[in-house]
Amino acid sequence: MAAKDQIDGIIFEQRHGKERVRVGRVWRSGEDGRHNFVELNVSISLLSDCINAYVRADNSDIVATDTMKNTVYVKAKECTEQVSVEEFAILLAKHFTSFYPQVTTAIIQIAEKPWERISINGQPHDHGFKLGSERHTTEVIVKKNGALRVTSGVEGLALLKTTQSGFEGFIRDQNTILPETRERMLATEVSASWRYHFESLSSISNQPLQFSEKYLHVKKVLIDTFFGPPKKGMYSPSVQATLYYMAQAVLGRFPDISSINLKMPNIHFLPVNLSSKVNPVIVKFEDDVYLPTDEPHGSIEASLSRTWSRM
Repeated sequence: MAAKDQIDGIIFEQRHGKERVRVGRVWRSGEDGRHNFVELNVSISLLSDCINAYVRADNSDIVATDTMKNTVYVKAKECTEQVSVEEFAILLAKHFTSFYPQVTTAIIQIAEKPWERISINGQPHDHGFKLGSERHTTEVIVKKNGALRVTSGVEGLALLKTTQSGFEGFIRDQNTILPETRERMLATEVSASWRYHFESLSSISNQPLQFSEKYLHVKKVLIDTFFGPPKKGMYSPSVQATLYYMAQAVLGRFPDISSINLKMPNIHFLPVNLSSKVNPVIVKFEDDVYLPTDEPHGSIEASLSRTWSRM
């Protein structure tokens, strides 16, 4: 997406912004003494009527990227109550599109560093946090007319099951050496993004932290579908099939989500068999000893959208 102009019969597209603006924010509760903390990595991109800066060396219509950076800290300070990454992105995008006449569209991307509250002897600590794994992400697009697109996501969601996975019936040719199996380990690192059906700023409710709660619920559905019931599990005939089950479960559970995209690399754990001329069986693989590898790995990606979605 970029601002588009036509100059002497040539189409010219441009956008500018500030990336990797890092901000930490603490909210201190006066009632129970508990602190809440977030660390965000913010990227801002503005579509604006500043073509003169390119073709006439006139910067009078440019919002300086240093000003964008400072705005992140100003708006973080103004958030006296804890907000989700989506709410903060909407706040920033609304500011840029309403405060600056030149700005027609603001695109805000945020990734939240996964700080998690620690517990000591089973009791949640009031001000102690440890670094977790997967990251909560969002992309918010706001136009000057109030049009809105909100996409949430999770990155780095590492999942592994030691059984209930196989791969059979695939195409075999002169270059195929992979054996078919109904018993293998399945490991992946899920990157998921889902778009909400909201289409305008006026359609967003004022319920606090609604996006944070939905993020946790969507993540739970993805995880539960990947693994299946605790005792029995759920058989995976391929990463592709499991990806589809997961995406289908999210759309089936949450009617306010219009589309979802999943990237699920197939991270391989290779069977270990060791032998030599002296000892033909040093280690015999019996679904027990594996060589973990992270590259090369399979790459599987797909999207599911409702028929009315504009993804």
